[in-house]
Amino acid sequence: MKRWARVLLGCAALGLLLAASQAHAQRAEAPETSVKAAFLYKFAGYIEWPEKAFAVADAPFVIGVLGSDDVAADLLKIVPGRSIAGHPVSVRRLKEGEAVRGVHLLFVGKDESTRLSAILKAAQQQGVLAVTENERGLEAGSAINFVVSEDRVGFEVSLEAAEKSGHRISSRMLAVARRVLPKSL
Repeated sequence: MKRWARVLLGCAALGLLLAASQAHAQRAEAPETSVKAAFLYKFAGYIEWPEKAFAVADAPFVIGVLGSDDVAADLLKIVPGRSIAGHPVSVRRLKEGEAVRGVHLLFVGKDESTRLSAILKAAQQQGVLAVTENERGLEAGSAINFVVSEDRVGFEVSLEAAEKSGHRISSRMLAVARRVLPKSL
């Protein structure tokens, strides 16, 4: 084989290797958002929703997503044809400043950390169960907060925040939480 052919073949192989490593890096990122989306859908089945949460019996169960288009996109792949407590599931992407009215479960992404307390307070007042992915999520008023440790997604729970928004979380879900903050006395 001529030298220029070996150089060309080596460059092509290097290009394929780089492309493969970039694809692998992208796949490594995707699972975290996919896992969070799956958790969001599953959480709803372990939460007691107040009777007044649904205006009519066949109203959709709305999962709102603020500040994380990737999680919203993954949720949109999961929910078609599925239901929660007999309600068809719908995903709504929220924009900054948009009201959470009509949302049952709200996921607030990392990008919203500067306004987190205000968002969570508004959600609680509307009876919306809030889920975050922020180091101080529970302390800011979130009922459930995602935590990632050693590339594994887990969650922690604040019983007080859940109660303030009118929800009860199943003991089965609490049993697998990494941390549970009890209600204040």
